Amino acid sequence: MEELKKYSGKKFIKNIAFFGDANISETDETYIQAFEVAEALAKKGFVIVDGGGPGVMEAATSGARKGGGKTVAITFDPVGAVGYEGRYLKNITDTEVVTTNYIDRMFKLLEYGDVFIIFKGGSGTVSEFGTAWVLAKLYYGHHKPIILYGHFWAEILDVFRKNMNIDSTEMSVFEICSTRDEVVNAIDRFEKRISQRDHSGDNEGTMDGAFKV
Repeated sequence: MEELKKYSGKKFIKNIAFFGDANISETDETYIQAFEVAEALAKKGFVIVDGGGPGVMEAATSGARKGGGKTVAITFDPVGAVGYEGRYLKNITDTEVVTTNYIDRMFKLLEYGDVFIIFKGGSGTVSEFGTAWVLAKLYYGHHKPIILYGHFWAEILDVFRKNMNIDSTEMSVFEICSTRDEVVNAIDRFEKRISQRDHSGDNEGTMDGAFKV
């Protein structure tokens, strides 16, 4: 109980990481959604983290800038990775963290984010979601929450539920949201739940431990 009191009033969620399609234009519905969500979160004081590329990533940075917030890009130089979009020159963030390869970049994104928002995307987005999801299961109780943006996620999850061995714990680590207000409210709920956890063992057996060599 004393440990819980020590953390009373502490804000645990500071950085929000955005994932989604790199190959969309500024007129695409997903781009507009990511922009609006980032703007709303920036106005609430959250730092927006993305992969430094185009599409959803650039939308997140631009939305955060409009909202007056801070931004971080996690990037790498895609030598030999011809299918990777690379650093997008128009995605100008306050801070850039340069990594050595795609896997390092993905894990650094997961390390920097306190909550992950997964928008519509391709196989890269699927890999990021899958990694975030399994880490949430492995470190359940000290995991980082996931927001799946868009109604279509319900159909995808239903396929997983029907055809894979997914348990109730795995299905409890995320929420589906379809508006920026729903995202803000979900993060408020996540913050409340995290504040009620026992943090006496923080840094020992927590999800951040997954990123320590």
